[in-house]
Amino acid sequence: MSWYELSQMAEEEGRPKRRAPWGVIALVLLTGLALVRNGSGEFDTGPPQPASAAAADAHAQGASGRTPAPLSFSMPARVRIGAIQVDAPVTPVGLDPDGWVAAPPPQNKNLAGWFTGAVTPGEKGTAVIVGHVDNDQGPAVFYGLGALKKGNRVEVTRQDGKTAVFEIYGVEVFDKSDFPGDRVYASKGAPELRVITCGGGFTQLNGYDGNVVAFARLVEAH
Repeated sequence: MSWYELSQMAEEEGRPKRRAPWGVIALVLLTGLALVRNGSGEFDTGPPQPASAAAADAHAQGASGRTPAPLSFSMPARVRIGAIQVDAPVTPVGLDPDGWVAAPPPQNKNLAGWFTGAVTPGEKGTAVIVGHVDNDQGPAVFYGLGALKKGNRVEVTRQDGKTAVFEIYGVEVFDKSDFPGDRVYASKGAPELRVITCGGGFTQLNGYDGNVVAFARLVEAH
């Protein structure tokens, strides 16, 4: 049975049946995004890269100073990031036949993917949304991810009609050969979100050499 079928069963029954081990996710998500990107990397100066001042500070408080209660399981339907003009549908993505996280179809430049092996956005734990930085036609959904700043908001509309609002507390680029999986994916004991795309340097032979990761925590749910 596929990860997508498992997620559909989970939605029907209210809870996911399986979770991939965090160590496995750290490896396959990194490898998967590096291999499935389908862009040329030749758009002007390339996608924006995170500034050093945007490094994640896990101890910083959100604007409200409090964390809302976690939401129950519900699959995400849409992600919006006003600061970089993202407004995209979200599709479930699982593992491909080689054991890597399957990114959304590259031909659809405005489509994000929620990794079904993690929690849903708003649940306690760390949810993961991925998307392409570009495709063979130009910039894609998360082309501007590296330009985000601390305090920017990410809104995820869920299938239960609720919207989980996350506040960015860090944006960093990590080399794919030294990706800090535990730091990126491990649960912080509260609802968090990671938005991930390709980034760093680019070569025709190897593609992008890193991943841009936006770190965010739940600050509102309505």
